[in-house]
Amino acid sequence: MKFDQSRFRAVVFILVSCMMVSSAYAADKKKETKSSDTKFVDSGSFGIFIKGLRVATETFHIQQKNASSVIKSELKQTSGSDPVTQKSELEITSAGELVRYDWSQSSGGSLTVLPNNEFLIEKISVAGSAKPAEQPFLMPNTSAIMDNNFFVHREVLIWRYLAGACKAEGGAMKCQQEPGEFGVLIPQDRSSARVRVELVGNEKINVGGAERDLLHLNLKGESFDWSLWVDAHDQFKLIKVAIPADSTEVVRD
Repeated sequence: MKFDQSRFRAVVFILVSCMMVSSAYAADKKKETKSSDTKFVDSGSFGIFIKGLRVATETFHIQQKNASSVIKSELKQTSGSDPVTQKSELEITSAGELVRYDWSQSSGGSLTVLPNNEFLIEKISVAGSAKPAEQPFLMPNTSAIMDNNFFVHREVLIWRYLAGACKAEGGAMKCQQEPGEFGVLIPQDRSSARVRVELVGNEKINVGGAERDLLHLNLKGESFDWSLWVDAHDQFKLIKVAIPADSTEVVRD
């Protein structure tokens, strides 16, 4: 599978930083921020639909700083008598190493994942408990965070896969279709897993009533099988996720 170089400059830089778009590409699209050394790579929101009914909205933004990248997300339920809000903040270095991951919810409780030498440790705080519980994980500090309900984490994982699957050849980018496997940490579940990302190819699909030409990938684990579509024309941003087993769709607003 081939993409022209202008579409794929984002992935060239991801190859170095594991997730960030190239400075040359971003220079054409950069946004004004309060700090001159901080750039927004992606921001927006995902609508989460179950059987066609919107049940939650995830609002997110991804920032590139001098030596690290920060992914912030907030999930708000739009249904139920007592909606719960969840927040997460993930910081990784340009080499893909975890600096810190924080999660909290409005109903109480929070957790933090930190590097512990070359591995990881999770600290869990429960409302009413004075001391956080700790759980170590014998996983390298380059393991991906893929927490529950935060679809922006899936976008970052897809970028990481494309960085390894695609190479420059003859002035263009060529992507191999071999799947990639990743070790991921799921902090809310206090568990780790192996996941598999597969490149399917370009497809025309309906998004919001309009036909779009998107790149289709599959994300699979021991107990799930998702389809994801990203826009190769726009920095490989995640546009849609389909989870047939749960009658769930996630669509960028």
